[in-house]
Amino acid sequence: MKKPKTNVDIIAFSLTHKEAIKTLNLEWLQKYFKVEPKDELVLNNPVEEIINKGGKIYYAQHLDEIIGTVSLLKIDATTFELSKMAVTEKAQGLGIGRQLIEFCIKEAHKLGIQKLILYSNKQLKSALHLYESFGFKEIPVESGIYERADIKMELLLT
Repeated sequence: MKKPKTNVDIIAFSLTHKEAIKTLNLEWLQKYFKVEPKDELVLNNPVEEIINKGGKIYYAQHLDEIIGTVSLLKIDATTFELSKMAVTEKAQGLGIGRQLIEFCIKEAHKLGIQKLILYSNKQLKSALHLYESFGFKEIPVESGIYERADIKMELLLT
């Protein structure tokens, strides 16, 4: 039986919740893959590696608990990577990931972003289905991004 959708508040990054991006991402990375050096760098230094480089970090908050996160990493003036998206296991299947992506797409439009890209893995069927439902299309993936990344997708916003 499908779990009912849970409405959350999407809030912007704050130092109060700095550790949540790391905790939530480590939870799924350690379950399905491994934590790579690039993950460690970004998750240990989100201000320096995301915010200070022109990116954004958002959290899904339900009641007083942070249960999800997503980032927009700046690639260039018009392209951002949808990255570091994670929803705690106990809240999966409640529509939190969908709400985070919807929010990011709205924010991207407001910021004048023309293209969103993301990297994923083909064994994450639910995630890929979610991305496709928003119109993300598979494009060739370059090597050297993440060992686990065997698929790259993009969404053109113009």
